[in-house]
Amino acid sequence: MNLENGIKNLENGIKNLENSIKNLENAIKNPENDIKKLENGIKNLENGIKNLENGIKNLENGIKNIETGIKNLENGIKNLENGIKNLENGIKKLVNTYEVKKEVPTEEEEHLPGEEPQLSELTGLFVLKPESATATKGKDITFVTKVDSSNLTRKPNMKWLKGKWLDLQSKAGKHVQFKETYDRNTKIYTYEMSIIKVVDGDAGGYRCEVTSKDKCDSCTFEVSVEAVQEEQQDNILEAFKRSGDAGEDAGDLDFSALLKKREKKKQVVPIEEVDVWDILKEANPCDYEKIAFEYGITDLRGMLKRLKKMKKVEPKKSDAFLKKLDSAYSVDKSKKIQLAVELTDPNAQVKWLKNGQEIKPSAKYVFESVGNKRTLTINKCNLSDDAAYECVVGEEKSFTEVFVKEPPVTITKLLDDVHTVVGEKVEFELEVSEEGANVKWMKDGVELTRETAGSKYRFKKDGKRHILIINEATKEDIGMYYAYTNGGESKAELEVEDKELEVLQSIADLTVKAAEQAMFKCEVSDESVTGKWFKDGVEVLPSNRFKMSHIGRIHKLTIDDVKPEDAGDYTFVPNGYALSLSAKLNFLEIKIDYVPRQDPPKIHLDTTSTSNKNTIVVVAGNKLRLDVEITGDPAPTVCWMKGDMVITEAEGRVRVETRKTVSSFVIEGAEKEDEGRYCITVINPAGEDKAELFVKIVDVPNPPENVKCTSVGEDTAMITWDPPVFDGGVPVKGYLMERKKVGSSRWTKLNFDVYESTTYEAKKMIEGVLYEMRVFAVNGIGVSQPSANSKPFMPIAPTSEPTRLLVDDVTDTTCALKWRPPEKIGAGGIEGYIIEYCKEGSDQWVQANEEPTEKNHYRVKGLPMGEKMLFRVVAINLAGRSPPATLTQAVTIREIMEHPKIRLPRQLRTKFIRKVGEKVNLVIPFQGKPRPVVTWFKDDVILEDRSVGVRTSDADTILFIRSAERAHSAKYTLSVQIDNMSDSADIHIQVVEKPGPPTDVHVTDVWGFNATLEWKPPKDDGNCELIGYTIQKADMKTKEWFTVYEHNRRPNCTVSDLVMGNEYSFRVFSENICGLSDEAGISKNTAIITKTGLAQNLSPFIEKHMNSSPKFTAPLLNRCVVAGYSTAISCSVRGVPKPKIIWMKNKMIISEDPKFLMQNNQGVLTLNIRKPGIYDGGKYTCKAINDLGEDEVECKLEIRAVQEKGEEKK
Repeated sequence: MNLENGIKNLENGIKNLENSIKNLENAIKNPENDIKKLENGIKNLENGIKNLENGIKNLENGIKNIETGIKNLENGIKNLENGIKNLENGIKKLVNTYEVKKEVPTEEEEHLPGEEPQLSELTGLFVLKPESATATKGKDITFVTKVDSSNLTRKPNMKWLKGKWLDLQSKAGKHVQFKETYDRNTKIYTYEMSIIKVVDGDAGGYRCEVTSKDKCDSCTFEVSVEAVQEEQQDNILEAFKRSGDAGEDAGDLDFSALLKKREKKKQVVPIEEVDVWDILKEANPCDYEKIAFEYGITDLRGMLKRLKKMKKVEPKKSDAFLKKLDSAYSVDKSKKIQLAVELTDPNAQVKWLKNGQEIKPSAKYVFESVGNKRTLTINKCNLSDDAAYECVVGEEKSFTEVFVKEPPVTITKLLDDVHTVVGEKVEFELEVSEEGANVKWMKDGVELTRETAGSKYRFKKDGKRHILIINEATKEDIGMYYAYTNGGESKAELEVEDKELEVLQSIADLTVKAAEQAMFKCEVSDESVTGKWFKDGVEVLPSNRFKMSHIGRIHKLTIDDVKPEDAGDYTFVPNGYALSLSAKLNFLEIKIDYVPRQDPPKIHLDTTSTSNKNTIVVVAGNKLRLDVEITGDPAPTVCWMKGDMVITEAEGRVRVETRKTVSSFVIEGAEKEDEGRYCITVINPAGEDKAELFVKIVDVPNPPENVKCTSVGEDTAMITWDPPVFDGGVPVKGYLMERKKVGSSRWTKLNFDVYESTTYEAKKMIEGVLYEMRVFAVNGIGVSQPSANSKPFMPIAPTSEPTRLLVDDVTDTTCALKWRPPEKIGAGGIEGYIIEYCKEGSDQWVQANEEPTEKNHYRVKGLPMGEKMLFRVVAINLAGRSPPATLTQAVTIREIMEHPKIRLPRQLRTKFIRKVGEKVNLVIPFQGKPRPVVTWFKDDVILEDRSVGVRTSDADTILFIRSAERAHSAKYTLSVQIDNMSDSADIHIQVVEKPGPPTDVHVTDVWGFNATLEWKPPKDDGNCELIGYTIQKADMKTKEWFTVYEHNRRPNCTVSDLVMGNEYSFRVFSENICGLSDEAGISKNTAIITKTGLAQNLSPFIEKHMNSSPKFTAPLLNRCVVAGYSTAISCSVRGVPKPKIIWMKNKMIISEDPKFLMQNNQGVLTLNIRKPGIYDGGKYTCKAINDLGEDEVECKLEIRAVQEKGEEKK
């Protein structure tokens, strides 16, 4: 058996070694795989070694017992040695791979453009991802994404990228804008990216990435740009735009608008997007520096590291699979997902594995086979489906991972505040949107778990309901309790007060006869409470006749063989509470007198006293049995009556039971209607006797009535109610109050001690939340049923006082006021404002408006002229009146004289131009008191034109013309006058239209392929200045007109590029601000282009003297470079004849040093320094010299030493 087990362990160890070596090879080939997978590979190797060691032990035992297994063991040992060697080699390769992995830049190090740090965990952080969209050119577009940070330890970092590596944060400005908001309740960050006035260059692929410590997520979206037909811009300079926020000189030039116009003339060849890393992978190492310089990559070391990582062995092409599974899939919880592969052999059989275990077809896992395509469908994915999957065809496998994302769990029912007493059980309950969701409970920032909570806290789940249970509340449990899900949170406050002892059943008065037993019994709310019994203030001690017992919440005092001296007041006092329960023991003395035969009947019931001894008190629902001894000879007849009704001995709730010498009056389950005066009469031949007694039924009181809220505050409310109609026969001691939120089922006690008044102020409420109240009445018997719920009420605070109260206007009988809303309004809003006034020195305020006004201004009318008045304004809402806003000084009611003043709008201070047929509507405000007289003039004459309308109000005047004509052009003068004071303003209105055609258009000269035109301005310029002419030409053969010039300012022009042998006619349009003239002036003669006159007489060429002294047009710039990296400094110079260039370092001429390379390319001077050291820093000078003079520039070059990684971390 040991040998067989050893062989099996050896085979398993060899298989583990082979698998581990394969995993190591895969890890070496794919260094981008997660470090965790490599660590799992190492663990598998360690397990394999342990299995091998066990196999060796079993084999050694087998060798001793069975000699035939020696050869197999020797082979196994050899295989083991080879496996150990392979393991050592694999570990070395793994260590090398891990070191290569460590050299990849971390989050804190600088990355190459477009390269992101490799994170250890890919998670679904996005709640909302941006979607692909089509933008209209020239319009704005916004993309929104949301990130859930409830499971993150720090704020997430968001990057918006275009293409593969262009970070859009560097382009932030007027064109690209970013916005970030945070919701503290849901812990969700909202990120927005807006593209302002989209251009063609904004089209393409975009990516947003979110990172937070060891978690990351990314998503991609596409933006396409849709063109809009627009008129071509006349000024080409308007096509140039700049990006950025600093004005005209900031940002980069954007030529997109110019490219758009050129597309009409010449099609622009689209430039394909180039991936610089693809170029670098195919290039020779000697060209890396040139390519990096061309594409702007400055970190050459990081570039080499990335290229080393990217150069991996191409995977071997699969023989069984045409298309394998993707590396990973992501699916939302409860959704379905499909995993599909394509095979080379349509008839091949496949097996699907989950975490190494074969999957069988079921309703959850559905297999499909169509042609060479094999599909695995997983329905209703849950967290158990988050696993590794394999598709196996023969010996080949295709691997993938499925990640199941949980949707955010929201809280549908929030926690309620709890108010309780010490020792009571407390439950915090909430409901979430999904069953089985995880809820985290915390108290004052400390998480509550099953391990740390112990027996004090219990956690209960019932479907969507989650309950936190505190078994016995103590003062230490006071605080704020929080419940968190991945999609929301809720909180509630726990208040714990000392427990008040509640009397559940008080002791009752007893009436007993001699030798009978008396028992006083009471019940309190706490089982652990002990107490003492007193008789007439003296403690009762246990004896043979006096026995005291305590069972649970019930305390009893039993008196056996009652004697007359036992009568008195008995009291029970609980230990530790200022409470006492009292009752009276009445001794019923039965007098037995000897009477001879024929004795008259006698009722032995003491009714002679004037006290209430003949009154029997019974608690409603209890049983009353009154035994009355009757004597007489012969035996008398007994009759019990209540009023005129005789009580019979028949079976019933109220009945009489008769024995030899005793008549018993019984009431089962006493009710209120049983209360009254009862009479017992006994009769025999010797006479009769009669006695009366009064039975009083007591009960708990009726509920209080008419519970209502009379006023509210910011967090308080005043509650009133009426006492109960029936007090239960016992005076009402007080009341208990409870409240709850509307929609909640949990009532919160507001007092534990009995409250005697019928008015109560409820406190510690939340403003803006609806509440309901109910009240219980308490008497000596117990607690009543709850009253009807009050109408819902909402704690609302009055607003603060209105602000900035000012006097807007004063007349002889009125005063106009204006103000601003209160700074603090609250949840109740504002219903309106009340304005009040009074005379100075008086405190009798008079309300000016009957109903609150919603406006922020009001005119108080009917004021006495000449009086000094004070004014104040209060805001009104559901909570009542706010504090008043009062004017600091009294206002004298008398109209104020104000000089007339015209407030001419800015656009009317210059010439007002309108086209013929358009409307003219001028609104000109003015001021003055009393109302000024308004007069309009046209060209200094009173306006009497009926086509021009004028309307005047108290504050402005309107001049309007329905259809403007040329005749309306004039100077209009507005005059406002009060007595001898006046003000005026001039308004120049100019009505324009299109001009007439130019006149006398003719061809003045023709030479070569050119013709000269002249003309005269039009007779009608449209009442405005001409801005140019448009000239068109037409071939007399085709008669088609083509525009030659636009906006030509002069009355002549030269038309060029005419075709030889053709005859041309010309026409000219005049143009003003209204546009081109409707008709054109046509040339009187034509231009014929002949073959003669082609030679042009040129003036003799005079050579210009171009010699100049050297002058630098671009200076040298100071630089700071890293030692070991080649650099260059450059400048440009101009001079004729060509100057001689001298380079100097620290005023020393640089000789033919191979470290320095000097270049001169068309006046651009460059000094290349190959791998400079720290001693190559200093001041560099470039001097240019020729026969006419010299010039020089200089700069400072600083060489910075390379810091080691260890020093950087320090």
